[in-house]
Amino acid sequence: MATMTSSETEKIEGLRAKTFRLSPTAISYLQATPLTLILGAFLLLPILMITVVSFWDYDFAQMYPDFLTMNYAETLGSWVTWKTYLNTLKFAFLVWAITLFVGFWVAYFLAFHIRTTAMQMVLFLVCTVPFLTSNIIRMISWIPVLGRNGLVNSTLVGAGLVSEPVEWLLYSDFAVVLAMVHLYTLFMVTPIFNTLMRIDKSLVEAARDAGASSWQTLTNVIIPLAKPGMAIGTIFVVTLVMADFSTVQVMSGGQSASVALMMKNQMSLLQYPAAAANAVVLLVLVLLMVAGILRIVDIRKEL
Repeated sequence: MATMTSSETEKIEGLRAKTFRLSPTAISYLQATPLTLILGAFLLLPILMITVVSFWDYDFAQMYPDFLTMNYAETLGSWVTWKTYLNTLKFAFLVWAITLFVGFWVAYFLAFHIRTTAMQMVLFLVCTVPFLTSNIIRMISWIPVLGRNGLVNSTLVGAGLVSEPVEWLLYSDFAVVLAMVHLYTLFMVTPIFNTLMRIDKSLVEAARDAGASSWQTLTNVIIPLAKPGMAIGTIFVVTLVMADFSTVQVMSGGQSASVALMMKNQMSLLQYPAAAANAVVLLVLVLLMVAGILRIVDIRKEL
């Protein structure tokens, strides 16, 4: 049997390599295929279905496939709906402002005033302990604290600070905002803490060596470098508040409303196309808010 020369062997190996070697572009597409399938099946497809249903007709018994703009006309043409959206945006703004203030200082304390990494992790885990219980349990735990005969009112009346219990502590917008701040502050603390931990401490030392005060170091060095974490926390908190209905329903005692609660009530009345139209409008609003945040702050370095 004739033996192959080295040049022939090299040609065969080259052909094999060309046959089985994939281009970098093809490899990239293959790597992205699983995530694309998952996002398509569990994110894009449900959104597409909700969008389609939002154009359907309905009555008290069932839905009828159609292409009507009636649901959007009723949603965008009602002053009650606009008032509900404004009320939801009010909750989102108040909760965002409070959680940003509280979350930044908690993260700043953990990152710059706790010297050892082990103690930082321990204290951070302590912050997460309440999240081992259900949101509903943590929310309704405020009722015996803020109620008419609750802990706060009993203390105020007993100390003689007020002559009668304060009514607005519970079943009010104040109670809704307080419960939401309690529920969502950790979603602001976590990304800010992660960002602050990445800051090179030599930058802080350089600012101090240059004669900067603590306030100047905070405003000119730390806060600008912490903006990506603030932006991520803002996205988390705003989207969670905009989608929350249980907190508004329970803590306001039915005296306040939100878009998510309105959709929940529509679905309980089998008005699925109307609820789907509200869901699409709310999704567009949230995406516009997120897009605005991303235009202001570049968070790609944190992802």
